[in-house]
Amino acid sequence: MKQQRSSVLNMTEGSPVSLIIQFSIPMLIGNLFQQLYNLVDSVIVGQFVGADALAAIGATGSVTFLFFALCNGIGSGGGIITSQFFGNGDAGKVKSCIVNTGYIMMVFPIVVGIIAFLLSRPILNMLNTPAEIMADAVAYMRIMCVGIVFVSLYNYASSMLRALGDSKTPLYFLIFSCVLNTGLDILFVYVFHMSVVGAGVATAIAQLVSGISCLIYAVKRNEYFKFSREDLKYDRDISLRVIRLGVPLSLQFSLIAISCMALQRVVNSFGKVAVAAFTATSRIEQIIHQPYQTLGAALSTFTGQNYGARKNDRITAGYKKSLMLMAIFSASMLPIMQFFGEAIIRIFVEDEAVIEMGAMALRITSFFYVMLGIIYVVRGVLNGLGDSFFALLNGIVEVIGRFIVPVLLTQIAAIGLWGIWWSVGIVWSMSGLTAWMRYIWYKKKMK
Repeated sequence: MKQQRSSVLNMTEGSPVSLIIQFSIPMLIGNLFQQLYNLVDSVIVGQFVGADALAAIGATGSVTFLFFALCNGIGSGGGIITSQFFGNGDAGKVKSCIVNTGYIMMVFPIVVGIIAFLLSRPILNMLNTPAEIMADAVAYMRIMCVGIVFVSLYNYASSMLRALGDSKTPLYFLIFSCVLNTGLDILFVYVFHMSVVGAGVATAIAQLVSGISCLIYAVKRNEYFKFSREDLKYDRDISLRVIRLGVPLSLQFSLIAISCMALQRVVNSFGKVAVAAFTATSRIEQIIHQPYQTLGAALSTFTGQNYGARKNDRITAGYKKSLMLMAIFSASMLPIMQFFGEAIIRIFVEDEAVIEMGAMALRITSFFYVMLGIIYVVRGVLNGLGDSFFALLNGIVEVIGRFIVPVLLTQIAAIGLWGIWWSVGIVWSMSGLTAWMRYIWYKKKMK
């Protein structure tokens, strides 16, 4: 039993900043490896196939994110409820929440995956995807739709483990699957010349291995995954609680994805060079997101456990320390993007027009990283508290911003296509300020 308990981290005692960093580091490494799925696809396809193939993969990013988001919100909601039961010391409720979240996650991703597969071409048409890359974009997206079930499997298992304070176990399997993905990418794209289809198949296989491996390990080694017949009973109250929090989170992620689709439509209107540059900068920004996202997720678990234990002072302390860590990272990234943008974009493509455009784009968005960080830190606290309204509010703000701001800015002659990336930073600022105002309101409510 001691061996099984060793991976469980109680975050209701000890230094908040030490616990958050301890929990964050394995999760950050895992998130970076997870981003390598798309990054490896982009680099290998961009270098071995060409800029058009890279653009085809990029054109599907916001769409696949939409359907992944619908599923991941439920898993995240279940993880937050689980962390609250864990902080309250109720082992029976913890097991019941793991089981009932699992029941929901058995069905929902399959339904979403089927719908996404059938709507692939109509959605890409709606986004004005350039005709030259349409066939490859549809093929890649449909493979990703099949992979929704695999991604959801891993995210479910990892969400439950992280709710219990175990951020290391998901990391180990993610590293293995990322290495597998890289090897399969080279095999299918470079050796078998399968282009974007090969990249999609490689990613789907790697995601399947990661999800199954993580779940099997959890069942065998973690005490909270060892269920009696009583634990396996359907609990209506817990299921509804997971859905009440998970659905707003899904809507939040989905609204953000829809807002990204609106931005992608504007990008597509500027042609395939702009699409390739936007794809490259988006991949870089996905990596930049990871420290913020990891910090927010760690803070969510920290907040959930301490909220369950009714230790509100520790929640406030964790929030302040996390803001400090976020500010340090934001300041360190700014000079890197300002002076080394060309070298970074060159990793993806050799097309000089794409490199020049992408480097300038990174210089623009890097000024707004601190606002991006505020979004994740505040979201982590509010999600841990179970504030389902904020999830919906944050998504609405992003939708309004991404539908309106890029259209307005790109129509100003002096700004033109650079309005694409200025709008990214402006929308981050809108969301960050909204999140901060919601936190101030919620903090007053808790007193």
